Amino acid sequence: MRRGLSGGLYKPLNKEGIQKIHETVLKVFAEVGIQVNHKQAFEMFKKAGADADSDSKIVKFSPDMVMELVQKAPSSVNLCGREPDGSLDCDIGGTRVYLGTGGTALNVQDPGSNDSRPSELKDIMNMARVVSNLENIHFYMLNVFPHDVDYANIDVNRFGAALNHTKKHIMGGVYTVEGVRNVIRMAEMIAGSREKLRARPFISMVACVISPFKLDEDYGKLAMEVAKNGIPLVVPAEPLCGATSPVTLAGTLVVECVDTLCGVMLAQLTNPGTPVIFGCVASSTDLRDMKYLSGAVEMGLINAAASQMAQFYKLPIYATAGMSDAKVNDAQTGYESAITSLLVALAGGNFIHDAAGFLEFCMTASFDKLVIDNEIIGMVMRAVEGVRVDESTLAFDAIKKVGPGGHFVSSRHTRRHMRGEQYMPQLSDRENRDTWKAMGAKDTRTRAKEKVLQILKQAPKSLISENVRHRIKEEIPGIRAFLME
Repeated sequence: MRRGLSGGLYKPLNKEGIQKIHETVLKVFAEVGIQVNHKQAFEMFKKAGADADSDSKIVKFSPDMVMELVQKAPSSVNLCGREPDGSLDCDIGGTRVYLGTGGTALNVQDPGSNDSRPSELKDIMNMARVVSNLENIHFYMLNVFPHDVDYANIDVNRFGAALNHTKKHIMGGVYTVEGVRNVIRMAEMIAGSREKLRARPFISMVACVISPFKLDEDYGKLAMEVAKNGIPLVVPAEPLCGATSPVTLAGTLVVECVDTLCGVMLAQLTNPGTPVIFGCVASSTDLRDMKYLSGAVEMGLINAAASQMAQFYKLPIYATAGMSDAKVNDAQTGYESAITSLLVALAGGNFIHDAAGFLEFCMTASFDKLVIDNEIIGMVMRAVEGVRVDESTLAFDAIKKVGPGGHFVSSRHTRRHMRGEQYMPQLSDRENRDTWKAMGAKDTRTRAKEKVLQILKQAPKSLISENVRHRIKEEIPGIRAFLME
């Protein structure tokens, strides 16, 4: 499994461009400001020395204040899995690269289907089971909205369904303050104590800033609640070129940086040292009808550049890539997903979400696309790894031994390096035509469907101990009993 490899070789921004964006970001903070609609956050910024207007709710920040607060945030965050050996951990920061699912789609596409249906709680459980069996998907971000769950109970049921069926790191958007508290209580039970969860956090949470330049009351409350509890927090912004940000990519990056840095600053004022993550969900807009585009190459460019900006601020980044605007798993799905994932990974995006399973403008989560994207991510990570040059890979001794006109098929050097040097596909077809026909002449979609069904036909297995499941059922209000059986 390739994970946590260092990217950063692709740089859509040069040093001058990064500096100009940064200078403009500081000018926006000082001259335009942020509308802060959460009273407690407003008062906190004001007390810290920001220029806060009580009538307009506009808060302006000096460059020194911005940088002082941003620099309080850790430069790396370990988003842990639940394997004791740490093999599922995502140590995000620098240019280390991890890719996984995203959230939150409203629909699901069942294995082998071209249609979609409203998503349900069972889909979170089953998606978690599939993700657990796909080695190139590094984390499970809660990727669908359960329409069959009461709003007040969404948080505990989404996290509960995932925690019981995957040991990979789980991140999710949150909806209520009480939900945040109950999810954390549940995770503490699973970890064994409050201290053990903070030492190895296997959950993290998302609370957005609204572009352009608006911190609303609900998201402000959620962000502060997560930060107070010391749980890793993402504060993403979603400016859209030509809609909620300038149509130019550079202008959109300015809005993106201001918005997410506002969230970083709020987290540090709430609880200095909070593990907080710079977040980019920026994309472009279809100017014909103003819809959000998820598969545009500009999304890849923006998120690659945002990764450079996060590196400039010495913050880990939650970046976006790997989605498609196609409605089915066709050629468009493949090229849109691959191009954006490759751009952002090569730029050193850390926690690249939405990279597995999303179709139709991020509205639909596809079981089959999880398997297809697992293959794409494997290839992307091989590209991130690059070409290793050392005495062993230069192979001079093997070359000398074989000599002119020889071959390397039976060489010990070939046997030693063949599995690590080349990506070994799990889904792609590399048979000759006759063999492919004899095996049923199956295309990629068919093979992906078969892989999903092979996983799901196995009986679900609880990954939380029986006594902890019993405690959760007894102590966490609103959780579905079947999740804990």
